[in-house]
Amino acid sequence: MRPGTTAAVVAATVIGAGAAAVAVGRYAGDIALKPVSDHPLPGDPRLTVHSVTEERIALTRSLASLRPGTYGLTGSGCHAVIGDVVHGAPHPADAVVRRLERVTHGTLKPGHRVRLTPQVHRGDPRDALGLDCADVDIPGELGPLPAWFVPAVRDTWVITAHGLGTTREHPMVLIPFLHRHRLPVLDLAYRNDPGAPRTADGIHHLGETEWRDLDAAIRYAVGHGARDIVLHGWSAGATMALRAATHSALRDRVSGLILDSPVLDRNATVRALAAARGVPRALLPLAVRAAEGTTGMPVDRPADAADPAALNVPTLLFHGPDDLIAPWTASRSFAARRPELITLHAVPHAPHAAMWNADPSGYEEALRRFLTPLM
Repeated sequence: MRPGTTAAVVAATVIGAGAAAVAVGRYAGDIALKPVSDHPLPGDPRLTVHSVTEERIALTRSLASLRPGTYGLTGSGCHAVIGDVVHGAPHPADAVVRRLERVTHGTLKPGHRVRLTPQVHRGDPRDALGLDCADVDIPGELGPLPAWFVPAVRDTWVITAHGLGTTREHPMVLIPFLHRHRLPVLDLAYRNDPGAPRTADGIHHLGETEWRDLDAAIRYAVGHGARDIVLHGWSAGATMALRAATHSALRDRVSGLILDSPVLDRNATVRALAAARGVPRALLPLAVRAAEGTTGMPVDRPADAADPAALNVPTLLFHGPDDLIAPWTASRSFAARRPELITLHAVPHAPHAAMWNADPSGYEEALRRFLTPLM
């Protein structure tokens, strides 16, 4: 083969390999960032129901099924609520017994495959909690955004933004608490959620663009009588809250932030999501690079989702060392940079965005102390 031909073949091979790498990276990045509310997140394995009675359920013994607290239990055609581990109850060696609070949908039978979820409630606040609520449409840049509004007498509103792997049903775990303290709640569905407008790419941008839907919710609240706004976000919803608090034209109306398991290191989160959804380890760097390009964040920009120096409102941050999606170390560093403004409440033995689930009473007491001067 002549030298010129050899060089052409080598160049074509390199270009072909590069194009393939780009395509594979985009595919892996899309897999990581597709909003899939019924897909297990890292650390949420499928469990088998061993036995079930009216008050107890035996599940496969694992780190997940041994977690303390209150969780939703979801599987094909069923949803239930389980409480703490029941110690001393007879069970097989490979099982753990927990309190069965209620079955909210379908039936549970031995052999069913299920997983734990921080999403405890099904339906809307009226059906699930017995609270008066209104279905409202918030004008967003992509179209109407559905939301539940739970009215109360105060003029400080709480706007909630759920996170990865959940829907606007997730924030309902705190609506009874907020309602007892007479705080109106606007529970938002944002782009690519069920019933909300879809983006052209159909993927989650980890708050980089979604925050503008939260900004629309702030405008709606102010236009309907809110004097002050407290933003409460979980996971990527917490990142949205950070963005809104520092970028919104109405950021002066935001009087406080509550961040649960915030996504502050996108690289680590994309790697965790991609790995959990079957992307081979060797392709994870490509997935991260593709996700950075898709979300509009340059590769050479730091991974921090927000600069704490830009914050000017009290912030309560819930997080714990067992989070496999959003690194706990990022939250510790974030809080340490503004100790006069950011309070970090550590929650052990809690998976991603499940800080309330692991310790409901402790979470709500920390929330009460934080919210009291803001009401």
